Amino acid sequence: MLNKLVENLPKLKLLKMAGFLNSSIGKKFLMSLSGLFLILFLAVHATLNSLLLVGPEAYNLGANFMGTNPFVRVMEPILALGFIIHILYALWIEIYNLNKRGVKRYAMAVRRHQSTWSSRNMIWLGLIILTFLVIHLANFFWKVKFGPMPEVTYNGQTMHDTYKLVVSLFQTNIWIDILYIIGAIALGLHLHHALWSAFQTLGWSNDRWRKIWGVIGDIYAVIITLIFGLIPWYFYFTHPLA
Repeated sequence: MLNKLVENLPKLKLLKMAGFLNSSIGKKFLMSLSGLFLILFLAVHATLNSLLLVGPEAYNLGANFMGTNPFVRVMEPILALGFIIHILYALWIEIYNLNKRGVKRYAMAVRRHQSTWSSRNMIWLGLIILTFLVIHLANFFWKVKFGPMPEVTYNGQTMHDTYKLVVSLFQTNIWIDILYIIGAIALGLHLHHALWSAFQTLGWSNDRWRKIWGVIGDIYAVIITLIFGLIPWYFYFTHPLA
């Protein structure tokens, strides 16, 4: 009997893990963990984007490093897929919660009163961000990886002129700029709720740290929104094509 228990122990652990992930707490845990992972990715991506304001050489060298670094090349498609899965999983959870039976109207009204606008509209913000991500992948990631690209040489090293691709698109297409600004605002509103909520779900918060994470989340959300939102505006209005 003991031998059978030992043999079935891995199966029992898998079943227990599957049950946890299917529970409401498990779903929130998975969403929070993947969300924090993506928040780190946004910080790296925003840092690279800020180099656009420094100049062509700084941005192209940064983009070339990101494109040739083995670790980044492995993580890049995983992170892109992670964004999509994160949003689609959130959509599935929202639909599941809406279809749950036995939810009292009073409880829903109390929850609505106590929550913020961004927390109540996370699903719509997520769909806007998903649209923003698809546009970004189509106009930049796909072209850099698979399309013909102009090249530039710095100190004998030839690389893609990614700066020219990005800036020329922002300079010539006002609709792309508007969509990027809308996407950046949606992303900032999403992050306003996401950071402190993720730490709270993971158990890394209390009454004191709830306020601290809230302030940090707001600052982070504003920085991300400004970097992703102002760059298209900056190049369209201050650096028009001759």
